[in-house]
Amino acid sequence: MTPLRLFIIAFLLYILYRLITGPRRKKVRGHKKGAGSSGVSIQDVLVEDPVCHTYIPKGQAVMLQHDKQKYFFCSKKCSEIFLKEKGAEE
Repeated sequence: MTPLRLFIIAFLLYILYRLITGPRRKKVRGHKKGAGSSGVSIQDVLVEDPVCHTYIPKGQAVMLQHDKQKYFFCSKKCSEIFLKEKGAEE
């Protein structure tokens, strides 16, 4: 076998190896524990609206602190309804 054929075979084997193993992603340095691969903390934890009982991502929810407890709502309207109901109970 000529050196050119050996080089071509080696090159084709390398390409086959890369296709089988898939592309490797570079690791992000300094990411926090529990963070995603981009180093950004996950904000898409679902929370339940206590008024209409829908689930929304925590990062998009309207937060209200009432009696030292945090509540999350899908909209400002639901938070106002919640405050009216809590005001009527007291």
